[in-house]
Amino acid sequence: MSEPYNLFVVGAGMAGIAAANKCAAHGWRVAIVDSLPYGGTCALRGCDPKKILRRGAEVIDSARLMRGKGIDDAGLAINWPDLMKHKHGFTDPVPERMEADLARSGVTTLHGHARFTGADQIDVDGTTYDADRFLITTGARPRPLDFPGAKYIIDSTEFLDLDRLPARILFVGGGFVSFEFAHLIVRAGSTAVIVDRGARPLKSFDPDLVDLLIDRGRGVGVDLRRSARVEAVEQTSRGYQVTIERDGASETIDTDLVVHGAGRIADLALLGLDAAGVDWGERGVRVSDHLQSTTNPAVWAAGDSADTAGMPLTPVAVSEAKVAASNMIKGAIIAPDYAGIPTAVFTIPELVRVGLLESEAREQGIELEIRYSDTSNWYSNYRVGENSSAAKILIDKSNDLIVGAHLFGPEYGELINTFGLAIKLGLTTSQLRSATAAYPTVGSDLGSML
Repeated sequence: MSEPYNLFVVGAGMAGIAAANKCAAHGWRVAIVDSLPYGGTCALRGCDPKKILRRGAEVIDSARLMRGKGIDDAGLAINWPDLMKHKHGFTDPVPERMEADLARSGVTTLHGHARFTGADQIDVDGTTYDADRFLITTGARPRPLDFPGAKYIIDSTEFLDLDRLPARILFVGGGFVSFEFAHLIVRAGSTAVIVDRGARPLKSFDPDLVDLLIDRGRGVGVDLRRSARVEAVEQTSRGYQVTIERDGASETIDTDLVVHGAGRIADLALLGLDAAGVDWGERGVRVSDHLQSTTNPAVWAAGDSADTAGMPLTPVAVSEAKVAASNMIKGAIIAPDYAGIPTAVFTIPELVRVGLLESEAREQGIELEIRYSDTSNWYSNYRVGENSSAAKILIDKSNDLIVGAHLFGPEYGELINTFGLAIKLGLTTSQLRSATAAYPTVGSDLGSML
């Protein structure tokens, strides 16, 4: 047996890689393992490739919005194979580059399925490794579905690698994945049906702005079936027949493809955590505020693998991993700072938020001033032909601080970062309004929103 590693990282996504590099730079002996190509969900199977494909839909939508305003969009269309080739131009080099960077940092890179065999020991495809500490960053996997025919459903990873786009696609669940993919495919000429169990989808976003998004989606062909439950999926000679139950009645929908968009759970089931004495559940490893396992001090976790207050976002996972690494190195118990972290649904246009929802702020007893603006007739949206956009800013009357910002509109995914910075740094609305922005830009709308 070789000497124990100072740190053994399980999961070579962005979070695991960040922690491995940080500890290796401190002089630690570090190993990292993954059964999949290095890079993780965000770079290879999620955020990045998704937004590359979205660009094609943006171009189509932008041209349609300018129809009759100087742009002739006749014949404009998405060539799906070419768009997918463009995506692969980004994703394909990532694993080799990530692994090479780790090797240059002195990190031992391993491939295979890892499984704990003891409190401080792990097996990778028959080879045993000892370590002083372990960091689990294995991310999440699609939540299992238990209705008949669930085996026919593909997940987001498979969707993002389709070599051909079917004419009809049904999405199970009303979350990020379903809405983002639905907005993409309708601009590519396919039909989209979203089946959501709840009365209101995208529950973590402002309901007023979600309604605007639903209306905008309906206008381009996104068919949302609310308060509906998938009962079964049956394969047919022409694709699939999906049976749903809504308002006590059963109906069927014919489609060419069914995509899982019904949420994810921590990907931990195959790690043998019980053998290591690690307490865990579908939300992740149960950790203290500083990200150390509550039952095995040698084990730490971050991102979707950790049961924390952090949102399931790649930047949050990376931040948590860096905090965990720093705590290991320094013997500290610092907790991650989750203030001012924005999140976005990259539909067209995008829906974004940072801070509290209106309901959350009222539950906390905050005396709110709500500044709501219909921004659809503002210059920045008139310029691009967009006629559906709005902003809702929540301000604490007692101190003039922003406690929540909710935006729906083109380029608002960039603008929300300024609101996030204001929340994190404690900037008042008076301070924000005192800044002079470049004009005309979407960023210059911030003052008017306040």
